[in-house]
Amino acid sequence: MAPTVSPTIAARRDQMFPVLTDADIERMRRFGEARAYAAGDDIVTAGTVSPGLILILSGKAAITQAGGLGRAEAIITHGPGNFIGELAQLSSRPSLVNAEAVQPVEAIVIPSQRLRDLMVQEANLGERIMRALILRRVGLLESGISGPIVIGPPGNGDVLRLQGFLTRSGQPHRALDSDTDPCAKTLIERFHVDPHHLPIVLCPNGKLMHNPGESELARCVGLLRPVDADKTYDVAIVGAGPAGLAAAVYAASEGLSTIVLDCRAFGGQAGASARIENYLGFPTGITGMALMARAYNQAQKFGVEMVIPDEAKLLGAADDGGGYRLDVGDGETVRTQTVVIASGARYRRLDIANLAEFEGTSVHYWASPIEARLCRDQEVALVGAGNSAGQAAVYLASQVRKVTMLVRRGGLNETMSRYLVERIEAQPNIEVLTGTEIAALDGHEGNLEEVRWRNRASGVETTRPIRHLFLFIGADPNTDWLARCNVALDAKGFVRTGPDVAPGHGLMETSRSGVFAIGDVRCGSTKRVAAAVGEGAQVVAALHAYLARNGGPAVQPERRS
Repeated sequence: MAPTVSPTIAARRDQMFPVLTDADIERMRRFGEARAYAAGDDIVTAGTVSPGLILILSGKAAITQAGGLGRAEAIITHGPGNFIGELAQLSSRPSLVNAEAVQPVEAIVIPSQRLRDLMVQEANLGERIMRALILRRVGLLESGISGPIVIGPPGNGDVLRLQGFLTRSGQPHRALDSDTDPCAKTLIERFHVDPHHLPIVLCPNGKLMHNPGESELARCVGLLRPVDADKTYDVAIVGAGPAGLAAAVYAASEGLSTIVLDCRAFGGQAGASARIENYLGFPTGITGMALMARAYNQAQKFGVEMVIPDEAKLLGAADDGGGYRLDVGDGETVRTQTVVIASGARYRRLDIANLAEFEGTSVHYWASPIEARLCRDQEVALVGAGNSAGQAAVYLASQVRKVTMLVRRGGLNETMSRYLVERIEAQPNIEVLTGTEIAALDGHEGNLEEVRWRNRASGVETTRPIRHLFLFIGADPNTDWLARCNVALDAKGFVRTGPDVAPGHGLMETSRSGVFAIGDVRCGSTKRVAAAVGEGAQVVAALHAYLARNGGPAVQPERRS
């Protein structure tokens, strides 16, 4: 079988695998330590944490990606001036590739912390290295060979759940059909797996899991690590959407020790946007996932510690009376001087009795390539009239036979940007039914077979053989976890901030001193990606001021043009 070649490798090979000059190498020496490897030595093993970025001074190393099925596929052979590593090396995550010395290798090994120092202190060189690390991850994602293997029926709800989590986490992986794929059948037989126990996941380290939860899977592949209970952070940010990631980037770049928690994956609702076309600086548009992945990588570049997926459950005062304590999953605790609540919103659900029966298999709350593959060339229904609904409808229209948009209002203009309305009107396979709502769902064993909708004015009902329904009907604030935390909420559950909740508090400070709220979760905020990013940047000045008043870091916010 010919090796799988990523389109990115084919198109941008020189940027992915640059050859550094002698001057570049001299600038890098102070960040690492010399190390030697004999021919045949394993320099890096997939599934284990690499010692860092490895700059080759002499010799050659073969880089392969392991598919978890007893074979490895060649990516490239590195020589003098090349370096071994990809995004995992920024944060000491397990490697996704193998590296073997095919000749004796002399190298400089730069550990993760020092790699981040290099990125900041040697900006031009760091930019080239960062671009290569990102492109290499893109290449691994495109190849579909590295990372964990999910095995099960392709339409199974748990298979889709695991695929969705890995995709949103930017984690290379592949899914094998347990009914038709010979490799899947081989693994099922090898591990004596009962079909009723599918799906299974084979991790790069060789561990086999039966239908794991997201946290269990994240720990297995090295995305989630234990929290350091002895460390006190300057700021803990709850939520890794646009607001939370922006706050993390600015806080960490200005010297604050920063930790970010999210119970799902980075990106929030913005990560589910098929294409954002009105975000400043991207005239051709950008997918929400691409934008949020850039922010996530940028935060890691500045040393932000990511704890995802891990859920904040309770906010209380620290035992020693200074700062706060965040209780998270598995009994772990985060100690921090300040807290930023950026937990965003959760998707609103239809009030249909049997909705839960079809969630995860036929009812979807975002439109990604995974969902598009499931309903390719079919007719789908989509409920919603906001920008996210419009973006999803346009994206799906390029993949499916027909999109029927169901809108409760009299039209789209009140709630959707004009450019999206015009684009929807221009799509011949999008039909917009105004004044219409879902009446009933019908199916069998979790698979949707029919959707019935009703015209609100006439009462006339229509039934269509639709197997996939997309819901974009807004969101409610994700603040249930704050019920016992003494943080003031408004009647709709949004976090109240500013002087009206406590005298002398700034715009984003909550009823608890040193606890701030930003983005969609904050009462009165503008529900836009750009607004959330702006609040994330703005809150860092308030953090500095609070810490300065309370004996913590007093680093002045850096003024940027």
